[in-house]
Amino acid sequence: MTSTIAPFTLDQIGTGTARFPSGVAIPTLTDAAVDPYIQTRVSKHVQVDCIQFWPQEKGLYPGLVLLHEAWGLTAQIKDLGARLACEGYGVIIPNLYGRLGGMVTANAEVADALMGKLNESLVLQDINSCCEFLNTRDHIKQNIHGVVGYGMGGSYALRFACQRKRLRAAVVYYGRVMQPETAIKDLFCPVLYHQAGQDQWVPNQDMDRLRAAATEYKKRVEIRTYQDAPHAFCNEQRVESYRADATAEAWEATAAFLKTCFHGT
Repeated sequence: MTSTIAPFTLDQIGTGTARFPSGVAIPTLTDAAVDPYIQTRVSKHVQVDCIQFWPQEKGLYPGLVLLHEAWGLTAQIKDLGARLACEGYGVIIPNLYGRLGGMVTANAEVADALMGKLNESLVLQDINSCCEFLNTRDHIKQNIHGVVGYGMGGSYALRFACQRKRLRAAVVYYGRVMQPETAIKDLFCPVLYHQAGQDQWVPNQDMDRLRAAATEYKKRVEIRTYQDAPHAFCNEQRVESYRADATAEAWEATAAFLKTCFHGT
């Protein structure tokens, strides 16, 4: 597969943090400008803590919500956010563990425990609020958004794509398929699923269920399988599972897929 050159380089990417209430209306820039107490007032609502990346060249860009693995909001996922911004997107990465203290871990048992403590409906609410926040940004196209998730984040990306009707694209890296898979009937946007052929975390039955549901409900789901790759093959911080060739191939496919989904918007 030939490599394409991203439209922006890392030194053309801006970065910053964001914090906004979950599940309620997001204050716009105008709201903030006329409210002298907006920085100091204590909100009664749970706040979503995020990191953002965007091309600094003036313009309007599609928005992407990037969802991290069970390890938390690591340096590796931040690097992915910056790379996606280089492809011409405004990227926001919510800390899905924000309600649990925002932890980051390299310990598999701790990661499993954190993941197990998450409340799915609240996580999906936080992800939805990220889209609503993107709609208040003057450099992001209104409701022209996609979601990209890895591992645990991939599981939530697929779930979220079946919930938000205005989503334009979803990219799922080795995420689990929800039960029951009949939720796929509510899928609106195209999905690109990257399957690790030697995945011990996502059972093959998940792929069977996803394929069958996509066929039954006539949904646009493309599954790309990397036969010799284990789970988390894109995470260079996990040396035992990282596969450089599969990672590069998946990235090129992701960039091309997103470009297709956002073409003409």
